[in-house]
Amino acid sequence: MRAKKPIYVTQPYLPPLAEYMGYLEQIWSSKVLTNGGPLHQQLEDALCEYLGVDHIALFTNATIGLVTALQSLRVTGEVITTPYSFVATAHSLLWNGIRPVFVDIDPVTMNMDPARIEAAITPQTTAIMPVHCYGQPCDVEAIQRIADIYNLKVIYDAAHAFGVELNESSVLKYGDLSVLSFHATKVFNTFEGGAIVCPDAKTKLRIDQLKNFGFVDETTVVAPGINGKMSEVNAAMGLLQLKYIDGAMQRRCEIDATYRAHLQSVPGIRCVARSGASKDNFAYFPILVDAEYSSSRDDLYEKLKARGIYARRYFYPLICNFPMYRGLPSAHRENLPVANQMAQQVLCLPIYPSLQPDEQQDIIDVIKEQ
Repeated sequence: MRAKKPIYVTQPYLPPLAEYMGYLEQIWSSKVLTNGGPLHQQLEDALCEYLGVDHIALFTNATIGLVTALQSLRVTGEVITTPYSFVATAHSLLWNGIRPVFVDIDPVTMNMDPARIEAAITPQTTAIMPVHCYGQPCDVEAIQRIADIYNLKVIYDAAHAFGVELNESSVLKYGDLSVLSFHATKVFNTFEGGAIVCPDAKTKLRIDQLKNFGFVDETTVVAPGINGKMSEVNAAMGLLQLKYIDGAMQRRCEIDATYRAHLQSVPGIRCVARSGASKDNFAYFPILVDAEYSSSRDDLYEKLKARGIYARRYFYPLICNFPMYRGLPSAHRENLPVANQMAQQVLCLPIYPSLQPDEQQDIIDVIKEQ
């Protein structure tokens, strides 16, 4: 059996084309393509309302958002972070001349283990950069307690956490800044894009200046900023996506429930538990393949791929094992036993609103084959 069409780990939700064309007509009529145009402003306002936050600065992508977030807080020296993430998390540190310090993850949530943070703090430590992995909230209270004791900034890589709530409030409100990704593979997308959630208007103003080369006015540049502006075309996609986002997340919830119902009894397959979020976005569906399963994780990955089902080993290899990081003392394998184990076992299965029931059943059947 091979899938009738390729099935990827995630696919973008694409609202009706006719509705998008209406936004494009507005852009053509206004002749404003970028630089904080009317659709850009509308999307910032709409996202603040939907997410329940006060200030958002839109970006061309989340990586530039991370780079700018660190710059805006004047972070230097060392930053404690997780090896279990997409490589952009650590790359943003290197782009700012900051030394990443990796700490291990919790085996249940796969987020940074707060119990490991304090021992990694040195006189050079200025911040913590946790990741809400798979959209599951970090232990934000424990992380903030440590940050307060040592006077550290907290910048959350919230690439996966669009719409996630903790204690009935947006998880994006925690820390000094949170950075979202609106890449095409995310729950909410603008084709390509991102945003920084800011705590106040003053911080947003500085970030808006930094994402526009550091310009304050036509002739004044106050910092070595970058070009991180989101275009009107991308903002239009975001405005349209917001109309359908609740239905898209509900469909993801249904797919998540179906996987759990069919896979929970398969020996050697463990569905990663959902976190304590009061509102989840079901961004990914990771499973762990252990020694009890009839084949290795990589063999299952290849078997699925041979059937036209493209699961992903998120996150393998670990960031700390790439050449630019593996020489760091904190990257040594003995310091990160849980992260290394998870990287060898994890497999993210396809989950997106247009995944059809028969396609999901095909995926389940392949996993159940012995």
